[in-house]
Amino acid sequence: MSEEIKIAELFAGVGGFRLGLDGYTDPNGSGMSLPAAGPYKTVWANQWEPPGSNARQFAARCYETRFGEGSVVNEDIHKVLDEVDAGERDVPSVDMVVGGFPCQDYSVARPLSQAGGIEGKKGVLWWDIYRFLQIQISKSSENARYCLFENVDRLLKSPASQRGRDFSIILSCLSSLGYSVEWQVINSGEYGFPQRRKRVYIFAERNASWNQRVRLFDGVIARAFPIAKTEEIGTVSIPADPYDATLHFNEERSKRSPFRNRGVMADGKVLTCDVEEVYDGRLGCLGDVIVPASEVPESFYVPDEQLPKWEYLKGSKREERVNKKTGFTYFYSEGSMAYPDLLENPSRTILTGEGGSGPSRFKHIIKTEDGRMRRLVPDELDQLQGFPKGWTNVGMTDGHRAFCMGNALVVGIPHRIGCELAKDLD
Repeated sequence: MSEEIKIAELFAGVGGFRLGLDGYTDPNGSGMSLPAAGPYKTVWANQWEPPGSNARQFAARCYETRFGEGSVVNEDIHKVLDEVDAGERDVPSVDMVVGGFPCQDYSVARPLSQAGGIEGKKGVLWWDIYRFLQIQISKSSENARYCLFENVDRLLKSPASQRGRDFSIILSCLSSLGYSVEWQVINSGEYGFPQRRKRVYIFAERNASWNQRVRLFDGVIARAFPIAKTEEIGTVSIPADPYDATLHFNEERSKRSPFRNRGVMADGKVLTCDVEEVYDGRLGCLGDVIVPASEVPESFYVPDEQLPKWEYLKGSKREERVNKKTGFTYFYSEGSMAYPDLLENPSRTILTGEGGSGPSRFKHIIKTEDGRMRRLVPDELDQLQGFPKGWTNVGMTDGHRAFCMGNALVVGIPHRIGCELAKDLD
């Protein structure tokens, strides 16, 4: 492999993986910067927001604004790969593939040996990653040696009817291509970042010779985000064909997934256990990213007449409700949450619905120094995810800026993982 690690970023959003690995200098001239995590260079990226109208491509336009014209392919990845297979276009050879792929149904309808590779799938987007890896490996056995993926932590235990099936399908796919895999659920707020955001990160390496028991606590993710074991190590066998996983994985329908929040797979065999964070540094907090009052538009302050609705939505409740379709009466209950959000703690997870002025249980609301209540502005959301202040301020609406951050990752997490991988490369 060359000294430079060429990267393809799939489902790129506004470039979180690229910033974390390639590093950045703040385009707004603040002097803030993040050094490159290693010899990484993103050479190809894809971002497409269905249903595909031009108005929905605000993330791709942000990506191109920040990284330059032609830096992202703003087309449906499935169509792109169809054209590659047909010889109508090419994708560059890369050493590493990264991406935060969306959740979906990962099951397959028939054995891959009878399905021409990946036909018969029910889900789409994971299978496009699998297909992209196949294309890379077919060009050269040295391609796509490394992968780094991000997803919600419920991936490890979905679907509810067959706990762990979806993740076993992903592991089966990666194993079939010669990858060894480690994963870890990381809550960014427990490692010094200003937002609590729990996600599973998956690192894979082709043709690796891993000692699984050593790797379980000394892999690149575990070194970047130290852990301590909290229960005995379990073992899991991964089916060789994703179709077998679809039909038979956890077929006894255990209510608990066999995959814990830390694990390693090699040769289709998994070691996994629950772990807890080991961190003694400063904890970040919401107050770290709050902008001066002079930078807050009046529209972000909550009118006094709306405050009772905000307080109600944030509070605990147990109410009798009636299903409008069936007429069935039931009791709905939920616990209380901080109101207003505490500036001295890490923030709650940013969701895609953070934008808009209407009251919401899940949007953030803070109390200002003059006693007024307001929502978070987009510059604060950018910084809660570790992007430079104003990263998404490229002409899109405030609502679209919030949506982009709800879909993004904490930039510092792939950065730390990339730093540890770079040590191995040295």
